[in-house]
Amino acid sequence: MDSGSNLTNHFLIAMPGLQDSNFFHTVTYICEHNEDGAMGIVLNRPTDLQLEDILEQLDIKGQKAQRCSHPVYLGGPVQTERGFVLHTPGHEWDSTTSITQEISITTSLDILRSIADGEGPEKLLIALGYAGWAPGQLEAELGANAWLNGPADSEIIFEMPSDQRWTAAARCLGVDLNLLSGEAGHA
Repeated sequence: MDSGSNLTNHFLIAMPGLQDSNFFHTVTYICEHNEDGAMGIVLNRPTDLQLEDILEQLDIKGQKAQRCSHPVYLGGPVQTERGFVLHTPGHEWDSTTSITQEISITTSLDILRSIADGEGPEKLLIALGYAGWAPGQLEAELGANAWLNGPADSEIIFEMPSDQRWTAAARCLGVDLNLLSGEAGHA
């Protein structure tokens, strides 16, 4: 990977022809991309779970736990039992990594306790699991035209309904996914 191709803080937008069931019509936020590979969170695969369900399973009670109706997303096919919280900065929790000035990711339980107490981040997205790529794998997939990629937009991550994120992320690049064919063509 050369330094000019770092995709940290970018969207990875599945091309319409990508048939992998883990990534069909998804938009993934790339949290880290380096010579060791890439890690991201799928932003548009809500599960049937709500944050309050997770808090109950973990026996986390708080003053405002009853208001924890945030959806929980399937962040990717890797380690689906592990939780991730993408969020706006503010308080630093035990396992917080700052991705940009606008977006951090936390993997420790203390952020869930803070949310349950009404002291969590202003904006957040909760996911179980993540998407991961080995060294060179993501670059090869990009070369095979499996993905579009472009700079991330925190509004799409935190404010847009999940069913609109895939097309909105592509629209930021000037691409209408409805006009793209799922078939590769040859001249």
